[in-house]
Amino acid sequence: MKRQKRFEKLNKRPVHLDGFVKEWDDEGFVAMMGKNDPKPSIKIENGIVTELDGKKKEDFDLIDQYIAKYGINLENAEKVINMDSLKIANMLCDPNMPRSKIVQLTTAMTPAKAEEVISKLNFAEMIMATQKMRPRRRPANQCHITNTLDNPVEIAADAAEAALRGFPEQETTTAVARYAPMNAISIMVGSQTGRPGVITQCSVEEASELSLGMRGFTAYAETVSVYGTDKVFTDGDDTPWSKGFLASCYASRGLKMRFTSGAGSEVMMGATEGKSMLYLEARCIYITKASGVEGLQNGGVSCIGIPSAVPGGIREVLGENLLCMMLDLECASGCDQSFSHSDIRRTERMIGQFIAGTDYVCSGYAAEENRDNTFAGSNMDALDYDDYSVMEHDLCVNASVLPIHEEDAIKIRNKGAKAIQAVFDGLGLPEITDEEVEAATYGSNSDDMPKRDMAQDIKAAQDLMNRGITVLDIIKALYDHGFEDIAQAVLHLAQQKVCGDYLQTSAIFDRNWNCISAVNDANDYEGPGTGYRVWEDKEQWNKLKDIPWAMDPQHMDF
Repeated sequence: MKRQKRFEKLNKRPVHLDGFVKEWDDEGFVAMMGKNDPKPSIKIENGIVTELDGKKKEDFDLIDQYIAKYGINLENAEKVINMDSLKIANMLCDPNMPRSKIVQLTTAMTPAKAEEVISKLNFAEMIMATQKMRPRRRPANQCHITNTLDNPVEIAADAAEAALRGFPEQETTTAVARYAPMNAISIMVGSQTGRPGVITQCSVEEASELSLGMRGFTAYAETVSVYGTDKVFTDGDDTPWSKGFLASCYASRGLKMRFTSGAGSEVMMGATEGKSMLYLEARCIYITKASGVEGLQNGGVSCIGIPSAVPGGIREVLGENLLCMMLDLECASGCDQSFSHSDIRRTERMIGQFIAGTDYVCSGYAAEENRDNTFAGSNMDALDYDDYSVMEHDLCVNASVLPIHEEDAIKIRNKGAKAIQAVFDGLGLPEITDEEVEAATYGSNSDDMPKRDMAQDIKAAQDLMNRGITVLDIIKALYDHGFEDIAQAVLHLAQQKVCGDYLQTSAIFDRNWNCISAVNDANDYEGPGTGYRVWEDKEQWNKLKDIPWAMDPQHMDF
């Protein structure tokens, strides 16, 4: 066949490397309002739900039982089920309708009612609603700090720089699972070097992750997954009750945690029950609410390639983020997993969350080059810093990534690397050389780092656990080696777990250890002139405006 030349060129564009699929309701390849989704309904008898979304109590599966008993505000449930869903959708966009009033209604919806309401909103309306419905007034961001070699010096240096750039939460994981203790310590020490008050986690197998938290090596957890069908849940040897129990374990030790879900996971596991992605995700959000967890990481997350492949999938992803906020939960709104070869689509993926502002615009902005991201790559990475900052600069948006000057990055990376060098020496771990510190200070990825003896490191990590090392040993090592300021920051972080203030919804710390959450910094958006406006936050706006490569007229020779 003779080709038309423009189509030949179009076919070579990066977007043609992405995967797309036409809708297939029976296997769950549909964004929302699939033909098999149930109609909204609820019946309550003597305070007990006897019907939920067309299903009788005797036919409830485990998820239905859990949601019916714990997840719905029954006081308003019958009133809300009889309200016009279009009216509720209009209330979400109406600046004159305060968030506090809407939440009384949206927390009383059933999963099917929630899906129906979301389906009434177009993408622009979802942005309007998200701006109002996020729990915390001021948006923020979360980043990934990893590398393919689990190099502790590089982790500490990257964490220090990311903290300086404004990320109040940082997450690491491992390429080799047994590195977890050293990765957790490295990100904690590096982040406190960059900015006291950053909280960190290490995403590994759940029992190990909990153990790290109990020892004080981490301050929060998020990769505790919930699913929208019983089959997927039980394939993972879990139930809603077991996840709720795990959440209580974290809370008992003052550790913040949120669940993780996201459209497409049930499709990937081959157990959708023929339901749409948004309906199944609604069930996940209700499980989270029912468990008393303060928040949720959702928005496709690691399964983003599935919703993004179907018509309206990116709209659905913003919709599930919005639904999380409508249930008065903190939302770490995805924008993390790499999913497209197209730079235009990468921007499209995050633009709704970016403009509206969420509790965490990304649940994992890669603060390293994606080649080093052991979470399988992020939608945005360290080489996108300048583009991202310019978008904030251009649109007057605070999406919590600050431009910084090169000399400041060098200084803080060097201090973070030296701090973890001191900790390794104090704990009797394998030596971190001055050569490694220098490489981490000036390097960009793991190819720039001297190779460590991985077998020796892994052995030392296990020995560290066997010796019963805790956060107090880390504090002592820092203090004894002259890093009193970082030792004080790590100590203060440990003290916060006793206070428990940051277990509140959408809680973060500022650099002065003030806990900022939906309790004391509730979103008060009610239209133009209200809510968080970055240009009124003069300190933050001045930082966002300070793009190092912008010309300064005061220093120009006219």
